[in-house]
Amino acid sequence: MSNLVVADSKIPAMTDQSIDLVRKFEQFVLTLPQDMVETHHVIHGGMYARTIMMPANTVLTGALVNVPTMLIINGSVRVTIGDEAVYLNGHHVFAASKHRKQAFFAVEDTWLTMVFATKAQTVEEAEDEFTDEADRLLSRNASAKNSIIITGE
Repeated sequence: MSNLVVADSKIPAMTDQSIDLVRKFEQFVLTLPQDMVETHHVIHGGMYARTIMMPANTVLTGALVNVPTMLIINGSVRVTIGDEAVYLNGHHVFAASKHRKQAFFAVEDTWLTMVFATKAQTVEEAEDEFTDEADRLLSRNASAKNSIIITGE
C-alpha cells in the first residue's frame, strides 16, 4: 500500500480568516437574485451523498462543513480550496478536510457531489451532522427541489 498523496487531490481545512472572507462574500451574494438548485440526496450503505448541478454563471457559497468528506467536482468552476481560489476544469475527486466553507463560481454547468460516512437515517439528520448551518441550506428552503433515495441498507 502506498502512502503517496497527490497534493491536487486534497482539500485542506481553511483558516478562520479564509472562512471569514467567504462569509463576507456570502453576504454580498445574498443581495443578488437567488436561483434555486435541485439537491439529489442518497443515503446508502452508511454513506450520505448530496449532489447539485450549478448552471453556468451561478455563484454560491457552501455551508461550513464540520466533517471530513469526499468532494467530487465535474465541470468548469472557480472554487476556494484551502486559502486560495483556483480554477478547475473536468472531473476531480478530492479528499476534503472538515472546517471549510467554500465559494464557487460555475464557468460552465458544474456538478458537485459531497459524500461522507454517516449513521443518519434521514436527510435532515445527515445535514445536521455535516454542518451547524443546516437551516441555511438551499435544500431546506420552502421552495426547495429535492430528490431523495434512502435504501435502508
